[in-house]
Amino acid sequence: MIRGRDEVDEGRTGMGTDKNLLFEVKALKKYYPVERGFLKKRRGQVKAVDGVSLRLYRGETLGLVGESGCGKSTIGRCLLKGEEPTEGQIFYPLDEQAAVDIVPLSQKELRMRGFRRKTQMIFQDPKSSLNPRYTVMDIISEPMIVNKLYDPKERLEKVKHLMQLVGLDTKYLKRYPHAFSGGQRQRISIARALGTNPEFIVADEPTASLDVSVQAQILNLMKELQQRFQLTYLFISHNLGVVRFMCDRIAVMYLGRMVEYGTNDDIFQQPLHPYTEALLKSIPVADPNVPSGIYTIGGEIGNPMNPPSGCRFHPRCKYATEQCKALAPELKEISPGHYAACHYAGELALEGIRKS
Repeated sequence: MIRGRDEVDEGRTGMGTDKNLLFEVKALKKYYPVERGFLKKRRGQVKAVDGVSLRLYRGETLGLVGESGCGKSTIGRCLLKGEEPTEGQIFYPLDEQAAVDIVPLSQKELRMRGFRRKTQMIFQDPKSSLNPRYTVMDIISEPMIVNKLYDPKERLEKVKHLMQLVGLDTKYLKRYPHAFSGGQRQRISIARALGTNPEFIVADEPTASLDVSVQAQILNLMKELQQRFQLTYLFISHNLGVVRFMCDRIAVMYLGRMVEYGTNDDIFQQPLHPYTEALLKSIPVADPNVPSGIYTIGGEIGNPMNPPSGCRFHPRCKYATEQCKALAPELKEISPGHYAACHYAGELALEGIRKS
């Protein structure tokens, strides 16, 4: 039984009757084998994602934040079955009456049951994610062709409509990606993602390669499209300022695990995990009276092949004790809908960013 919208409960086995719940991820793991030598003997494994559970609700934007290598993009790819999870369950409502664990399903089953049509992705670098040999018409219409949507005449009209929606002139239909700026290429990527009328989009750092002024345009466009088509976003980003603007709820990751999870206000105003506090202190704030943007986290991120014992953040945490070194903290609810994986969550006086 679901007890609340923001609940994280690893003991559940399905989605119940909550129609607003789109994805439920339970104990997700993704390990990559490390092979060396001529015989490619396995020397270990990279624990990119190591036991993450979360929920995504219809119409919301869930942000995933953390340093490079913490597993954010891997989670996004696993949700779309672009990567096969090592362990765990991913429930998605393929059927009208019940959610289905998509992890054991084949790519053919996912296509036949509409999963590929309902889920799409916007990549970080549009220059590398767009085929340089395809015209804009080819790029935007390709997902429609693959999913057998519309006849040729309808596809042409659909592509023109999508181009207008994302702010591109239809006279560019026959142009190639190299003829566009970075912002225009990302608009093409967004139009391509909308071609199959999806309900869920993974946005993997969609503004990271763009100028600041162009970033604002793309973010406003994504918000507008979300409201218009009732889209659900998984928004992956390093930029906490962008995350604060875009996201309803936020999951903070460190070295393959979730360390904090809550609403936008929870994370930014009342952080419960020292790692979250450190990330917030590194954000420049547009107020000369507030010291900001000058904080750096000591040490280096741990080795995902051989992560630290206990709390994975303890070698870099100024609050760490012997308990932190010996015992891994569980993700627990500290206040309604606000979770943290810290032995001293709720006891430490951590600083957030006040609402402007």
